[in-house]
Amino acid sequence: MSDTALPAAKARVLNVPNMVTISRLILAVVLFGLMSFSQYTAALVTFIVAASTDWVDGYWARKYGQVTQLGRILDPFADKMIICGTFIYLAAAPQLVDGSPASSVTAWMATVILARELAVTALRSFIETNGGDFSAKWAGKWKMVFQCIAAGFSIGQLQWFDAASRSFAADLPGWVPSTLHITLWIALILTIYSGLEYIWVSVKVLKRMDG
Repeated sequence: MSDTALPAAKARVLNVPNMVTISRLILAVVLFGLMSFSQYTAALVTFIVAASTDWVDGYWARKYGQVTQLGRILDPFADKMIICGTFIYLAAAPQLVDGSPASSVTAWMATVILARELAVTALRSFIETNGGDFSAKWAGKWKMVFQCIAAGFSIGQLQWFDAASRSFAADLPGWVPSTLHITLWIALILTIYSGLEYIWVSVKVLKRMDG
Protein backbone atom coordinates (compact mmCIF):
# COMPACT_ATOMS: atom_id res chain seq x y z
CA MET A 1 0.00 0.00 0.00
CA SER A 2 1.36 3.40 -0.95
CA ASP A 3 2.01 6.24 1.49
CA THR A 4 -0.98 8.16 0.12
CA ALA A 5 -3.29 5.16 0.40
CA LEU A 6 -2.74 4.78 4.15
CA PRO A 7 -4.13 8.22 5.13
CA ALA A 8 -7.03 7.69 2.71
CA ALA A 9 -7.89 4.34 4.27
CA LYS A 10 -7.61 5.84 7.75
CA ALA A 11 -9.91 8.70 6.74
CA ARG A 12 -12.51 6.24 5.46
CA VAL A 13 -12.46 4.37 8.78
CA LEU A 14 -12.22 7.37 11.09
CA ASN A 15 -15.05 9.25 9.43
CA VAL A 16 -17.83 11.20 11.16
CA PRO A 17 -20.33 8.31 11.50
CA ASN A 18 -17.75 5.96 13.01
CA MET A 19 -16.52 8.64 15.41
CA VAL A 20 -20.11 9.27 16.53
CA THR A 21 -20.55 5.53 17.11
CA ILE A 22 -17.30 5.32 19.08
CA SER A 23 -18.43 8.33 21.14
CA ARG A 24 -21.66 6.48 21.95
CA LEU A 25 -19.65 3.48 23.16
CA ILE A 26 -17.64 5.79 25.42
CA LEU A 27 -20.87 7.36 26.71
CA ALA A 28 -22.16 3.86 27.51
CA VAL A 29 -19.13 3.20 29.72
CA VAL A 30 -19.61 6.57 31.43
CA LEU A 31 -23.31 5.80 31.91
CA PHE A 32 -22.61 2.46 33.59
CA GLY A 33 -20.03 4.08 35.86
CA LEU A 34 -22.49 6.78 36.93
CA MET A 35 -25.20 4.21 37.64
CA SER A 36 -22.75 2.12 39.66
CA PHE A 37 -22.22 5.10 41.98
CA SER A 38 -25.93 6.01 42.06
CA GLN A 39 -25.38 9.27 40.20
CA TYR A 40 -28.74 9.00 38.54
CA THR A 41 -29.23 12.61 37.43
CA ALA A 42 -25.96 12.61 35.52
CA ALA A 43 -26.72 9.08 34.31
CA LEU A 44 -30.08 10.22 32.91
CA VAL A 45 -28.46 13.07 30.98
CA THR A 46 -25.77 10.72 29.63
CA PHE A 47 -28.37 8.15 28.59
CA ILE A 48 -30.48 10.74 26.79
CA VAL A 49 -27.46 11.96 24.82
CA ALA A 50 -26.32 8.42 23.97
CA ALA A 51 -29.80 7.22 22.97
CA SER A 52 -30.86 10.35 21.07
CA THR A 53 -27.75 10.27 18.84
CA ASP A 54 -28.57 6.71 17.73
CA TRP A 55 -29.82 7.89 14.33
CA VAL A 56 -27.00 10.37 13.66
CA ASP A 57 -24.27 7.93 12.59
CA GLY A 58 -26.53 5.91 10.28
CA TYR A 59 -28.13 8.99 8.73
CA TRP A 60 -24.78 10.68 8.12
CA ALA A 61 -23.22 7.53 6.65
CA ARG A 62 -26.05 7.02 4.17
CA LYS A 63 -26.40 10.67 3.18
CA TYR A 64 -22.70 11.28 2.54
CA GLY A 65 -21.75 7.83 1.32
CA GLN A 66 -19.56 7.02 4.32
CA VAL A 67 -20.85 3.53 5.04
CA THR A 68 -17.96 1.28 6.14
CA GLN A 69 -17.67 -2.32 7.28
CA LEU A 70 -16.47 -1.08 10.67
CA GLY A 71 -19.56 1.09 10.97
CA ARG A 72 -21.86 -1.78 10.06
CA ILE A 73 -20.36 -3.75 12.95
CA LEU A 74 -19.98 -1.00 15.56
CA ASP A 75 -23.35 0.74 15.11
CA PRO A 76 -25.60 -2.21 16.12
CA PHE A 77 -23.06 -3.19 18.79
CA ALA A 78 -23.30 0.30 20.31
CA ASP A 79 -27.11 0.11 20.29
CA LYS A 80 -27.12 -3.26 22.04
CA MET A 81 -24.45 -2.23 24.54
CA ILE A 82 -26.39 0.88 25.58
CA ILE A 83 -29.83 -0.76 25.79
CA CYS A 84 -28.88 -4.18 27.18
CA GLY A 85 -26.30 -2.74 29.57
CA THR A 86 -28.72 -0.12 30.86
CA PHE A 87 -31.46 -2.66 31.56
CA ILE A 88 -28.99 -4.98 33.29
CA TYR A 89 -27.88 -2.15 35.56
CA LEU A 90 -31.50 -1.17 36.18
CA ALA A 91 -32.36 -4.74 37.16
CA ALA A 92 -29.46 -4.62 39.64
CA ALA A 93 -30.66 -1.31 41.14
CA PRO A 94 -31.40 -1.08 44.89
CA GLN A 95 -34.58 -2.67 46.20
CA LEU A 96 -37.46 -1.05 48.03
CA VAL A 97 -38.56 -2.18 51.49
CA ASP A 98 -41.03 -4.65 49.95
CA GLY A 99 -38.22 -6.26 47.92
CA SER A 100 -39.25 -4.88 44.53
CA PRO A 101 -36.64 -3.08 42.41
CA ALA A 102 -36.67 0.69 42.76
CA SER A 103 -36.13 0.87 39.00
CA SER A 104 -39.30 -1.20 38.33
CA VAL A 105 -37.11 -3.35 36.04
CA THR A 106 -36.92 -6.96 37.20
CA ALA A 107 -34.27 -9.53 36.28
CA TRP A 108 -36.60 -11.42 33.94
CA MET A 109 -37.37 -8.23 32.01
CA ALA A 110 -33.69 -7.55 31.44
CA THR A 111 -33.22 -11.20 30.45
CA VAL A 112 -35.98 -11.00 27.82
CA ILE A 113 -34.43 -7.89 26.29
CA LEU A 114 -30.92 -9.37 26.30
CA ALA A 115 -32.11 -12.73 24.91
CA ARG A 116 -33.97 -11.02 22.06
CA GLU A 117 -30.91 -9.00 21.03
CA LEU A 118 -28.63 -12.05 21.13
CA ALA A 119 -31.12 -14.12 19.13
CA VAL A 120 -31.61 -11.43 16.49
CA THR A 121 -27.85 -11.02 16.09
CA ALA A 122 -27.47 -14.74 15.44
CA LEU A 123 -30.51 -14.83 13.13
CA ARG A 124 -29.27 -11.83 11.14
CA SER A 125 -26.05 -13.65 10.30
CA PHE A 126 -27.95 -16.79 9.29
CA ILE A 127 -30.60 -15.01 7.20
CA GLU A 128 -28.21 -12.71 5.34
CA THR A 129 -25.81 -15.58 4.65
CA ASN A 130 -28.65 -17.51 3.01
CA GLY A 131 -29.98 -14.60 0.99
CA GLY A 132 -32.95 -13.73 3.18
CA ASP A 133 -34.37 -10.27 3.83
CA PHE A 134 -33.34 -8.94 7.24
CA SER A 135 -34.46 -5.35 6.77
CA ALA A 136 -35.67 -3.55 9.87
CA LYS A 137 -39.33 -4.16 10.75
CA TRP A 138 -41.64 -1.51 12.20
CA ALA A 139 -41.93 -3.48 15.46
CA GLY A 140 -38.16 -3.46 15.86
CA LYS A 141 -37.98 0.29 15.36
CA TRP A 142 -40.78 1.02 17.84
CA LYS A 143 -39.29 -1.50 20.24
CA MET A 144 -36.13 0.58 20.37
CA VAL A 145 -38.11 3.79 20.92
CA PHE A 146 -40.12 2.41 23.84
CA GLN A 147 -37.08 0.69 25.37
CA CYS A 148 -35.29 4.04 25.43
CA ILE A 149 -38.31 5.85 26.88
CA ALA A 150 -38.82 3.20 29.57
CA ALA A 151 -35.12 3.14 30.47
CA GLY A 152 -35.07 6.93 30.69
CA PHE A 153 -38.07 7.02 33.03
CA SER A 154 -36.56 4.20 35.11
CA ILE A 155 -33.27 6.06 35.59
CA GLY A 156 -35.26 9.21 36.30
CA GLN A 157 -37.38 7.45 38.93
CA LEU A 158 -34.22 6.37 40.77
CA GLN A 159 -33.43 10.04 41.40
CA TRP A 160 -36.15 9.97 44.08
CA PHE A 161 -34.89 6.77 45.75
CA ASP A 162 -33.71 7.21 49.34
CA ALA A 163 -31.16 4.55 50.24
CA ALA A 164 -31.54 5.07 54.00
CA SER A 165 -35.27 4.37 54.10
CA ARG A 166 -35.29 2.17 50.97
CA SER A 167 -38.27 4.11 49.68
CA PHE A 168 -39.04 6.97 47.34
CA ALA A 169 -39.13 10.58 48.42
CA ALA A 170 -42.61 11.96 49.04
CA ASP A 171 -42.28 14.43 46.17
CA LEU A 172 -42.00 11.70 43.50
CA PRO A 173 -44.59 12.77 40.87
CA GLY A 174 -47.25 10.11 40.42
CA TRP A 175 -47.03 10.30 36.62
CA VAL A 176 -43.40 9.11 36.62
CA PRO A 177 -43.99 5.52 37.84
CA SER A 178 -47.27 5.34 35.89
CA THR A 179 -45.59 6.33 32.62
CA LEU A 180 -42.66 4.04 33.39
CA HIS A 181 -44.88 0.98 33.84
CA ILE A 182 -46.87 1.67 30.67
CA THR A 183 -43.83 2.25 28.45
CA LEU A 184 -41.96 -0.66 30.02
CA TRP A 185 -44.72 -3.16 29.24
CA ILE A 186 -45.13 -1.80 25.71
CA ALA A 187 -41.37 -2.17 25.23
CA LEU A 188 -41.48 -5.77 26.48
CA ILE A 189 -44.41 -6.69 24.24
CA LEU A 190 -42.70 -5.17 21.19
CA THR A 191 -39.42 -6.85 22.16
CA ILE A 192 -41.06 -10.27 22.17
CA TYR A 193 -43.15 -9.59 19.06
CA SER A 194 -40.22 -8.29 17.00
CA GLY A 195 -38.10 -11.25 18.09
CA LEU A 196 -40.81 -13.65 16.91
CA GLU A 197 -40.93 -11.78 13.58
CA TYR A 198 -37.27 -12.55 12.92
CA ILE A 199 -37.70 -16.14 14.01
CA TRP A 200 -40.52 -16.49 11.46
CA VAL A 201 -38.30 -15.04 8.72
CA SER A 202 -35.63 -17.59 9.67
CA VAL A 203 -38.18 -20.41 9.46
CA LYS A 204 -39.16 -19.30 5.95
CA VAL A 205 -35.49 -19.25 4.90
CA LEU A 206 -35.04 -22.76 6.30
CA LYS A 207 -38.12 -24.00 4.40
CA ARG A 208 -36.76 -22.51 1.19
CA MET A 209 -33.39 -24.18 1.74
CA ASP A 210 -35.04 -27.56 2.41
CA GLY A 211 -37.23 -27.16 -0.64
